[in-house]
Amino acid sequence: MKIRTSVFTSFIMMAQVLGIALFLRGFFPVPVKSSVSAKNKLSDLPAEPLTGGPHNSSRLPDPLFKRVVIMLVDALREDFVFGPNGRGNMPYTSHLVERGSTHSFVAKARPPTVTMPRIKALTTGSIPGFIDVVMNLNSPALLEDNLLWQAQAAGKRMIFYGDDTWLRLFPKLFMERDGTTSFFVSDYTEVDNNVTRHLDSTLKRDDWDVLILHYLGLDHIGHVSGPRSPLVRPKLLEMDDVLKKIHGALVSKEAEGAPPYLLVLCGDHGMSETGSHGGSSEPEVNTALVLVSPAFRRKVGMETPGVVEQVDLHPTLALALGLPISLNSVGRLIPAVVQEAPLRDRLRFLHLNGHQLSCLLGASVAEPHREVGVEQFRVAEKAHGGWMKLYLEGNTSEVLGNMGKKVLRQYLEALASMSSALSRQLGKYDMYSMVAGMVIVFQLLLVLLLAMPEALSGAALVDVPVLQALLSLPFYLLCLLLASVHVLVCTSAGSACYLCSLSWGLVFTAVAFASATFCVLVSMATRRLPSWRTTSKSGGGSGGGGGSGWSLSELDILLLAGTVGHTLSLAASSFVEEEHQTWYFLLNTLCLAVFQDVCRKYFREQRRPGGIGENRDHQEVEEEEEEEEEERFFLSPKGRRPSDPSQPGGDPRSREKWLALATPPLTLACCRLLRTLNQTGVQWAHLPDMGHWLNSSEHRAVLSLLAALSLVLVYLLIQRRCSWVSRIALALGLVGVYSYRAAVGNVWFPWQHGSQSVSKGTVEARFVYVFVLGILFSGSKDLLRSQIAAAAAAAPLKRRGLWEIYSGLVLLVALLFRAHNLPVLCCCLLVQSLMARFIWRKLHYDAAQTTIMHYWFGQAFFYFQGNSNNIGTVDVSVGFVGLESYVEGPAIFLTALGTYAGPLLWACHLVCYLNSESLRTPVALGHGCYVLALLRSVPVAAYVVLVTALRYHLFIWSVFSPKLLYEAAHALLATVLCLFLGAMETAQADAARP
Repeated sequence: MKIRTSVFTSFIMMAQVLGIALFLRGFFPVPVKSSVSAKNKLSDLPAEPLTGGPHNSSRLPDPLFKRVVIMLVDALREDFVFGPNGRGNMPYTSHLVERGSTHSFVAKARPPTVTMPRIKALTTGSIPGFIDVVMNLNSPALLEDNLLWQAQAAGKRMIFYGDDTWLRLFPKLFMERDGTTSFFVSDYTEVDNNVTRHLDSTLKRDDWDVLILHYLGLDHIGHVSGPRSPLVRPKLLEMDDVLKKIHGALVSKEAEGAPPYLLVLCGDHGMSETGSHGGSSEPEVNTALVLVSPAFRRKVGMETPGVVEQVDLHPTLALALGLPISLNSVGRLIPAVVQEAPLRDRLRFLHLNGHQLSCLLGASVAEPHREVGVEQFRVAEKAHGGWMKLYLEGNTSEVLGNMGKKVLRQYLEALASMSSALSRQLGKYDMYSMVAGMVIVFQLLLVLLLAMPEALSGAALVDVPVLQALLSLPFYLLCLLLASVHVLVCTSAGSACYLCSLSWGLVFTAVAFASATFCVLVSMATRRLPSWRTTSKSGGGSGGGGGSGWSLSELDILLLAGTVGHTLSLAASSFVEEEHQTWYFLLNTLCLAVFQDVCRKYFREQRRPGGIGENRDHQEVEEEEEEEEEERFFLSPKGRRPSDPSQPGGDPRSREKWLALATPPLTLACCRLLRTLNQTGVQWAHLPDMGHWLNSSEHRAVLSLLAALSLVLVYLLIQRRCSWVSRIALALGLVGVYSYRAAVGNVWFPWQHGSQSVSKGTVEARFVYVFVLGILFSGSKDLLRSQIAAAAAAAPLKRRGLWEIYSGLVLLVALLFRAHNLPVLCCCLLVQSLMARFIWRKLHYDAAQTTIMHYWFGQAFFYFQGNSNNIGTVDVSVGFVGLESYVEGPAIFLTALGTYAGPLLWACHLVCYLNSESLRTPVALGHGCYVLALLRSVPVAAYVVLVTALRYHLFIWSVFSPKLLYEAAHALLATVLCLFLGAMETAQADAARP
């Protein structure tokens, strides 16, 4: 069955996205859990160990604290509180840390360092799964055992004010609550005022036991302006005043004779140097933890804060409140909190913690008895029983005290070993889903490779033996074999698999698809084998369906070697961390190779048959003259025809030659300039860059001038193919972009000074959105008109419609980009215009070469924006441009668009360019679609194989998991583009039929 290349490629890409999704479903590990629905109860707690006694006592120590206030300041980095910065940022807190009855720690948060997984870690003590990053956008109710459920079961009365993520996680546990959205990052005042306004009345009351306050303003300031923003210190001073108010109210209650209180100041995660979070860098994982209580011994001098795991807070609070530890907690008791308790109580606390960890380890490890921590706990428990026997006999000698201290050390060593063993687990992988997804992706890659000669032939048709495969005996045998394997896995697997939870209809469809793909693969390989033998004997390359010979130029070899080399580089973590260096190197090498081809065209090989500079037919000459008329902006002053030799200024062909020669060096210069704009990667991301210099307050005038100049150049580069209505809308929209940046305080108007008021810029942003929608509507209208217009008028309408849609996208990206990143957009458009006008078209590069170049440029510009393979570099603030509140759909769309603007702009430009090239080469769209699919399939297939093979040896979150998410998102983008290209090619083919 012969299928058009674009249709074939679109189907392959859709199937690959499903395979990647299946792989990711298995790759996201299920967090370490004993049972999701089970809850720990006081009646299930182990008895106190006793050697030789008639029965063991089930006694539980009395609660250490009656009332607890948890003040969680989002993104409270440890250096905001401790050290010399802390004294200036939070003076009252620093005084308590240095001289008060406090314990201070640096709490290590485990990645992913985003809010919802951190709340789960604090309340359950468990390690969150990677899927929690996605669930952070819409948190479901938390069903597993947690501290708040235990507190409610024990009759504790709880009040909450702050981030409404808590209300989604614990919908019915608070007797009084008031939530504020955590995603509208442009708000860093009202979001905290809504919490503080309840304090005065709540602190005077005695009808609550647990008060939780979650402040979001500091995190929002970080997202918008970064940790060095002048807004950070006033916000920290505000938090310090809130802590002072809470502490003063609790002290007055203590003076009235109330039981001891506990005030907890903590952060859920830190903040990177760019103001974001989510990764595993030190500023993101190091959070402040301060415990204040009159039950602690008052300090006599400054002490260095200790280091604990963030999950250690959960068992500490649970035991201190007289509650059971959650079943899935991997944390261990913080000894300093209970150091003033009697020795028997301290031993009992450690025993309960150790018993819970040993049970969880037994449920998580195949052979728990071989774990060192379990054996250490058993030895400590036995020694504890001996100590209890002496204690109950009334022994008060020094031997008893020394023995008790020894048991304490044994317990602490056992807890450390078991907690470390559980933390190393990180989660359980669904290997069945991972292998199934990997097989699907790998099979489809081989199908693409085998179809390459036919897909890139002149006919652009692929002969896929679908019916032959479905009617063959191996297909049915393979279906039976895979179905048997599925039944065997689902009935013998120790843990639940995602595929086993699906209906048999879906499973049979997947089995039939995998079997059919394998049979098609074998048939294509068998059919290809004779042609390969003929090729090897004749010494030439077969062009598949077209029968034309294949020859690789130097540029082809570079593009092939660069793509394969990048794929191989994914095997090394250092190359993944600093992947931008790979793309920068490949881009620079590409520019040099293109410069060599330009020199050959204009100096050595004026005409080269079959390649660059080949003979042109009359239609190509006419089209080039039309393009020269449209793009005379590059060649001659306004109003002069470049083809008129009578005009002063010399021969336009000569100027074209020199502009073509200048294009590769100018592209190199742009890329080198953009590299200095944003530091990215992992190792050098903390170093200052041009972006930091421009965003400083003393250089605001320079940033304003640069932003204005960039917007003017964007207009000049993008308007020339638009209608006059779209040109006006584009100009007004770019003015609105600058007005928006001025409204939010990034840039200045010439008549304004530094005293201008800062707003959210909602009106200005919505002003731009109106023109974006208008331009997109105008472009869509032209595309629809091209489908019903005559053949002569259809091509110009389609070209203008695509260009106007691209212009609307550029205007939207300009609005979302930070002010210092506007030169990235300007350089992107400049390089696209120069390369299209003087390189790709003049040197007659084919669709495959042009597609690969667009792909390389798109990857490089992704990193020029300041992105990296660390999820912490995602700028979530762009999701709220023009919004007054959190709206999930637009926020996700705008954030994704702002993040992938570089690859998206180059992909859209590829569509516009291939559409214009399809007039002279009818298969340009299909070839571009096929090559794009192949470009995405090769690294994705290699990556899923690598991650599956080395899953236990990779530091998967900090580098590899975000990189895999990026590959999946880019594959989805390529799928959408292939579908669009396929639809355009099909419509064009239908219009060409008589």
